[in-house]
Amino acid sequence: NVNGGAIAIGHPIGASGCRILVTLLHEMAKRDAKRGLASLCIGGGMGVALAVERP
Repeated sequence: NVNGGAIAIGHPIGASGCRILVTLLHEMAKRDAKRGLASLCIGGGMGVALAVERP
């Protein structure tokens, strides 16, 4: 995240996935980026990643 991590951008507990994704979408629009990748840890040693692409 170019603007800092979950603590830096602020979010309620349990909403970091939505917050990270929406921040990514806004940054992609701002930079006219075609592809982005959002990733986060989901506890218990697991993680998730989501690749997004703009038309």
